[in-house]
Amino acid sequence: MQNDIQEKLTALVSRCLEHLGWLEEYKENIPLDLPTDNRFGDFTVNIALKLSKILKRSPQLIAAELVDCLEKEIIKSKLSDLISKVKVEGAGFVNFYLNAGYFHAKLKEIISCGKEALKLDLGKGKKVLIEFVSANPTGCLSVAHARQAAVGDCFANILEFLNFDVRREYYLNDEGNQINILGLSVELRLKELKGEKIEFPENYYQGDYIYDIARQADIRRIKAADLGDFAADYILKIIKKELIDFGVHFDSWYSQKELAKSGKIQQAFDRLKDKGFLYEQDGALWFKSTAFGDDKDRVIVKSDGSQTYLAPDIAYHQDKFNQGFSWLINLWGPDHHGYINRIRASIEAFGHKSDELSVIIVQLATIFRNGQPVQMSTRSGQYITLREVLDEVGRDAARFFFLMRRTSSHLDFDLEVAKKQSAENPVYYVQYAHARICSILRSSPVAPDKGDLDLSVLKEKEELGLIKKMLEFKVVLNICLVTNDPYMVTVYLQELSTSFHKFYDLHRVLGQEDSVTRARLALIKGAKIVLATGLELLGITLLEKM
Repeated sequence: MQNDIQEKLTALVSRCLEHLGWLEEYKENIPLDLPTDNRFGDFTVNIALKLSKILKRSPQLIAAELVDCLEKEIIKSKLSDLISKVKVEGAGFVNFYLNAGYFHAKLKEIISCGKEALKLDLGKGKKVLIEFVSANPTGCLSVAHARQAAVGDCFANILEFLNFDVRREYYLNDEGNQINILGLSVELRLKELKGEKIEFPENYYQGDYIYDIARQADIRRIKAADLGDFAADYILKIIKKELIDFGVHFDSWYSQKELAKSGKIQQAFDRLKDKGFLYEQDGALWFKSTAFGDDKDRVIVKSDGSQTYLAPDIAYHQDKFNQGFSWLINLWGPDHHGYINRIRASIEAFGHKSDELSVIIVQLATIFRNGQPVQMSTRSGQYITLREVLDEVGRDAARFFFLMRRTSSHLDFDLEVAKKQSAENPVYYVQYAHARICSILRSSPVAPDKGDLDLSVLKEKEELGLIKKMLEFKVVLNICLVTNDPYMVTVYLQELSTSFHKFYDLHRVLGQEDSVTRARLALIKGAKIVLATGLELLGITLLEKM
């Protein structure tokens, strides 16, 4: 729930372990968790279950001794006004029950401080560079790129909220063989438009957008040698517009072409050579990545003198560190999984720690229409694009749905559900909770946060349950940080919306005694603040009317 209470309870348990002589045996961190069922308190620890193997005693007996010590320590530490009781339950879990006054105080904090009350200074200003999407400028953004965009942007929002100094970067592969093939694809389509009969290779870019580029190139009289760069620039403008419409912005666009011109690749080679991590064999230049756990050494310059993909990537990652970033985050598709070890080896070769690079593999998404998966083929240029999804379901539904599963899990995106204006559509459900609260607050003849506010009248199970759910927000953000995955925010917002709807369906807000009405107005105002903060982190519009 809140860091302060977690710290107090952790310290309390630690002191009791020391008093009982078990602290040396229990060498792990105190596992303070939220119960899966709120009937079993507000926090739980399973230390007794783990100690039973070490002490060779029943976990229930160990838990009973721990509870006896905790009860004495609670009185001694003057925490009785915070903790109402501590109990042994289940197989030996020690569960803490907090007083309602604690939750009332935290609700007041949220009302008076707004979203500032929900922040955690976990980043301490640490400089982070998150690189995501980075699709080659050879075609429109696909749903795979769209999912990466949603995940990367939302995770960056969370990191900023946790006081990390974040830069969002798009790595632009604007040179090389793919750009050459793009230019040749446009050249052939241009000839076709002028009436020539052509044979179009299968490995060329097939989509209809190539015809559009060819027409523009003809109008502007672009030379054949410049068609690749012209086409890449044309597509990049489309990509940038799509990302803006998707609510995704980048602080920098890093050009591979400019990297090659800068001399930074050769500088990286020179440093690796000085460190003894480059060698020549069979006319090629090799990086000794096996020195850092890779399964084999990697070629960075082929025998014909051309560079492999790894060469600029090594220099690019080192340049990130040279700019002062201490944590690098890359979002890649599942086809890049095998690339992780060689990049991690390269940063270790420069003297950086392995955990200074986090690679998030974002699994693919399947689009469903009318219960059937939409067939896609990149070879023929037929695939669902980000633009098509935006046009069909809108930005809010698109972002929410792309975030609704763990990044490590395949995502099924149902277009029909995303368009529904009902509780079946999760983004509608959450936005409706926010709008419903706004409507109640607009209709209220009294302001909940003016003058003395007595929250002690909030005693109902649904009232306290809603406050408790609000206080889980920080826990959820911490989980997102630890797992490098923002999807839990979508789960949490649906749960918070359910808690609000359950409360409001059972308890009237307006038309009660003045003290009750004002307290319940304060309650839903707190829920509105948390809902709004979560929706903003997801990049979802805050609707006040629906």
